[in-house]
Amino acid sequence: MRWGFLGAGGIARNSLGPAVHAARWAELRAAAARDCGRAELLGAEVVHADYATVLADPSVDIVYVSLHNSAHLDWTVRALRAGKHVVCEKPLGLTADEVATMTSVAAEEGRLLVEACWNRWHPRTRMVADLLREGELGTVRSVRAQFLGERPAPGNYRHDALLGGGALYDVGCYAIAGALLAFDWQRPVVVSARQRTDPAGADSHVRAELGFPSGTAVVEAGLTGERAEVLRIVGDAGEVTLADPAFTAGAGPARLDWRTAARGQGSTAFEPVNPYILMVDAICAALRGDDGAFVVSLADSLVVAQVVDAIKATLREARLVPERD
Repeated sequence: MRWGFLGAGGIARNSLGPAVHAARWAELRAAAARDCGRAELLGAEVVHADYATVLADPSVDIVYVSLHNSAHLDWTVRALRAGKHVVCEKPLGLTADEVATMTSVAAEEGRLLVEACWNRWHPRTRMVADLLREGELGTVRSVRAQFLGERPAPGNYRHDALLGGGALYDVGCYAIAGALLAFDWQRPVVVSARQRTDPAGADSHVRAELGFPSGTAVVEAGLTGERAEVLRIVGDAGEVTLADPAFTAGAGPARLDWRTAARGQGSTAFEPVNPYILMVDAICAALRGDDGAFVVSLADSLVVAQVVDAIKATLREARLVPERD
């Protein structure tokens, strides 16, 4: 499967580019960036200064969109209309309406569209999904999901609300997806929410309580320089805790602590693995006709976007006066 990249930022250069080069059924055919020098660092066969040239290349099968968040909708739709399968960085869309639009276009064009939530392919995450699906935790009652990350460098788009910056979009989607996974992707109500903003207007810290039919989840996202990643799921028959880092494991070993009625209590250790390569391989396998290949569903992506919408609406309706960092 021949890939074409739109954008050559850090995640494309350091993560997805190397993953495509290392994957079994992928090759990096083309890359485009406003700065061709940055695009050349990706090691693609051809480099362009114009994103549209990649979409017009008949040799490109899959387009990877890694532009700033507010550009995801436009370039994903354009790539789909050009007949390309698309892998788009998270968040797939800034609103649920944007995700619904992309989903509709993908269906019209008969193309695969996948949100690049790479941690969902990690074997530890897959084990948690299996334990939940098999009912080993019983009915889930509570979840704590926290992702606190580094403060973006000055000038980074993550400080700019108009470009889709902010903690909720950047790292909150991991915490929200962890809570939704625990509650079988049911759509919750937002019980409460509060935020802080940075001087450029984007949210730097958000905390929200979500209510589900059987329990509650507290999700927290921050880009203030603190570092913490927590996912703890508690059911009436057991619980699991993903040892820190809960969402960005890969380069180092990972551990899942569990207690279930069937297994007792213990831990499962996972050797270092590259989830980006697992993601690229699985997407290529799905396109090759492997029905068992895991891909993040657009239904999952839509619920995450709906929760983000609801948290933002709660913040607006409460007329909170954001604290300044």
